[in-house]
Amino acid sequence: MPPNWWAIICWGKDMTFLKNFIRDESGASAAEYALILAVVGAGIALAAVNLGDAIQTAIGAAETEIETDVQPT
Repeated sequence: MPPNWWAIICWGKDMTFLKNFIRDESGASAAEYALILAVVGAGIALAAVNLGDAIQTAIGAAETEIETDVQPT
């Protein structure tokens, strides 16, 4: 069976890419920004859920008051 030259060529390129990727530190700030963005996004999502629950509770209380005050006689 002949050797798979395409796999050998790609393996060499992948190893070079991997070595360069490990040595490269220029993307460190991008990773830090991504982490900050994830934390801020999670905070916004949590705040939106809590705000939605508070609004739902307030509307439910107002609906109960309206139904209680407007009773047919």
